[in-house]
This record gives sequence, C-alpha cells and structure tokens, in this order.
Amino acid sequence: MEIWINPACSKCRSAISLLDAEGADYTVRRYLEDVPGEDEIRAVLDRLGLEPWDITRTQEAAAKELGLKEWARDETARDRWITALAEHPRLIQRPIITADDGTAIVARSSEAVEEALARSKS
Repeated sequence: MEIWINPACSKCRSAISLLDAEGADYTVRRYLEDVPGEDEIRAVLDRLGLEPWDITRTQEAAAKELGLKEWARDETARDRWITALAEHPRLIQRPIITADDGTAIVARSSEAVEEALARSKS
C-alpha cells in the first residue's frame, strides 16, 4: 500500500495516524517532491475509477491561473487534464491510497482510510 501525501495537509496527517494506529504496512510518497508522471497519474486514475477532473483541486492558485473551471470534462480533454496534474502536482487531491488489491481511494475521511485498509487485507 502506498499513500500520496502533502505533509502540510491535515487530512494526510490524519490518514497516516489511522494507518499507524492499525499497524498498516505502507510507504509514503510525498508527491510534491516525488512528482508522478502522466503514466502514473493515468494508472492511479484507472485504479480509482475516476477521471482527472474528479481528483483536481480547482481552488488552488494554479487551477485558477490555468482556467481549469472552463476546461471541457470529456474524453477529448482528458490528456490535457492529466498533463496539468503532472506539471502542477498541487492540483492533485490528497491523500490517495493505493490498496494492495489493485484499487485506490481518495482518503479524505477516516471511513475512506478504513476502506483502503480493508481492501489491503483482503
């Protein structure tokens, strides 16, 4: 199991605390320093079952500068969104946990972290 975090994020810190309390075996990826490439983002989106706009933080300064709220949200624009996430990793919603069963989850709540743990125990 891997968790993509920004250490400054309270939801990320909460997720780590829950994983530690459960004795989970996981690795931390500080995705602002170890930026995922476009292929990695595509793979995580596949595991999440989501589209890039579903995991984009549209209130970030970079999102406003890029005008993301105006971008199309369809298959023709998908690569453009993925490129934006790779070039501006602050736009990626956090934390994201990749579970051992091949799925992933945006773990912004304790319930989501517990779901990721359950998927990794299966």
